[in-house]
Amino acid sequence: MSSITEKGLSISKNALFSVFLNRAGKLLGRPFKVVMVLNEVANKLASKDSGDNKFKQLFDIAGTVIRMVRNYISGEYRQIETGTIVSALGVLLYVLSPVDLVPDFIPVVGFLDDLALLSWFVEKFQGEITRFREWESTHADQETDDIPAASRNLKASNTNTQNTPAVAELGHS
Repeated sequence: MSSITEKGLSISKNALFSVFLNRAGKLLGRPFKVVMVLNEVANKLASKDSGDNKFKQLFDIAGTVIRMVRNYISGEYRQIETGTIVSALGVLLYVLSPVDLVPDFIPVVGFLDDLALLSWFVEKFQGEITRFREWESTHADQETDDIPAASRNLKASNTNTQNTPAVAELGHS
């Protein structure tokens, strides 16, 4: 997976990704909007069925990143650097955006840059993700997310009845 991670590193250094990091930093002060974005990313990723392979593992990690940001925003999990959360949110905004280096409407290839950037994030912040999963496993009884924790074998439920898109808020209208 090193080649996809290297591609992600390249994307992380791209000026376009810095736009997403800037938006993520501004969005961090608006918890309700962040939750809307997280729900949209979760829905986008949940609609992909890739089986038990490297891509499936990345989808699982993406769910973990979404839960990590949610728990940070809610104030339940603060044992992480704010810069890591901004990077995580920037990656999630990039994944959500239909306008990125390889547009998502291009079959298969359009999603590979999203996976590459996510792969880079996972490699760079693997320790943070591991610590969050350990914290999450000790707080599993407090879970309220519709994205199952890594320690549980639940199906994600799409019970969110609010379908208000946050894309317009992010400047993609």
